[in-house]
Amino acid sequence: MAVSVASDEPAFRLKPVRLGIDTHQELVVYLRRNSHVCRSEGFTSSTRVLIRINDKSILATLSIVNDGLLKPGEMGLSESAWQRLQPDANSEAHIRHPDPVLSLSHLRHKVYGHRLNQEQTQQIINDIVAGRYSDVHLSSFVTACAGDNLNQDEIIALTQAMLRSGRQLDWGQPKVVDKHCVGGLAGNRTTPIVVAIVTACGAVMPKTSSRAITSPAGTADTMATMTPVDLDLETLQKVVHDHGGCLAWGGSVNLSPADDILIRIERMLDLDSEGQMVASVLSKKAAAGSSHVLIDIPVGPTAKVRSDEAADLLSTHLITTGKALGLDIQVIRTDGTQPVGRGIGPALEARDLLAVMRNEPDAPRDLRERALTLAAQLLEMAGLAKHGQGPKLARETLDSGQALKQFMAICKAQGGFTEPTLAPYQYNWQSKHQGRVTSIDNRLLSQLAKLAGAPEDPAAGVTLNVKLQDEIQPGQLLITLHADSPGELQYAVEFLEAHPEMIGIT
Repeated sequence: MAVSVASDEPAFRLKPVRLGIDTHQELVVYLRRNSHVCRSEGFTSSTRVLIRINDKSILATLSIVNDGLLKPGEMGLSESAWQRLQPDANSEAHIRHPDPVLSLSHLRHKVYGHRLNQEQTQQIINDIVAGRYSDVHLSSFVTACAGDNLNQDEIIALTQAMLRSGRQLDWGQPKVVDKHCVGGLAGNRTTPIVVAIVTACGAVMPKTSSRAITSPAGTADTMATMTPVDLDLETLQKVVHDHGGCLAWGGSVNLSPADDILIRIERMLDLDSEGQMVASVLSKKAAAGSSHVLIDIPVGPTAKVRSDEAADLLSTHLITTGKALGLDIQVIRTDGTQPVGRGIGPALEARDLLAVMRNEPDAPRDLRERALTLAAQLLEMAGLAKHGQGPKLARETLDSGQALKQFMAICKAQGGFTEPTLAPYQYNWQSKHQGRVTSIDNRLLSQLAKLAGAPEDPAAGVTLNVKLQDEIQPGQLLITLHADSPGELQYAVEFLEAHPEMIGIT
């Protein structure tokens, strides 16, 4: 989206230089400390500036560099800024002060504890998507909305604004199903199994998923270890048309683009607040063309949702917001007292779900049963099974190999299937005690997997070799760490040794 430029101020011309600096999605421009532009315009580090090259323009954050990195008359661009502007060898860059970003007054309004209406929220989201907010502004918005700082009306307003900020798909079907887990439960990778089962039975389920926010893996991260997930719209539509479903990353098709921007900031701040989570989930579901959505809320002492009271409140927000968007939302409450499956990390979770779909005798039974429960309810929501008959149809579809066949067909249509691999470095952590497993800390295990390198290193993570109530002997294997480098493995080992309470044995 083009950034508006006032016509009554001069714009300085400089030669753009690609510096190759990775600033993630934040757009950054670099000028020499003694640049005549800085002196005449009063630019300093962190100033917001408008850059225009040919017919493309961006708002960027200025960083000042000492002499040597840039020559006089040059302007450096971060990799993200270069990709957005795409200058050629003869391009000239124009730099100037931007017009004021008016929605920042609404942001300040929220920071001071006031409520935002629909119009104010929409203006903020529009400016976020247009690239008018720096990371500082984005962090302020995420923080101001965190915790219980959004009431029900604000959650609906935020969800609708995020939905309107991007593309909305229409599949021409009366019932399009989807599911989502609110998270906080390590290894809970049911979605690919569920999609395979319900689409094999004839349901339409165009599953677009996010990458990890604060967890060691998201569904898109896990699927990316087996098949391409960065699908363009044409490919996604063809996969769904041919197979009834897909397993893609939502950010690649511009569905609720504000969500992907905010997720990046939430990940950096290690925040995943309730109101923004509702807006994130339901804006993506509505944008993907879903009509019926099943929400899985695991409840447990170290899950994201820790009490029945918190689950009740979240359920109310989801159902009420879904109704405002025209979505039929059903909520299922599941056991969140311990991780699901054995693997924690993209490739390790992929290996678990493949074992379930291949009906291997040692496949994680808890992952299998949880996926069957969710698939059964979706089959009934889709009208493909009568009430109470969903479990039988789901189990038959999985046991017969139809689900595996469907999963492989979807992967082939998305670009092919690759067997997930293990990381080259492992460490086995054994019990020093005899007893029974009485507690498993989801949060510490997720942190451990991230220290090992997940999800950035897809093969990194944790294999959990025990479950609650297992009888343990001294020397018994509890955890296997997987890492792509000795350094990351050592970080994880040190954390593990410092937190033996992540697996309670009494």
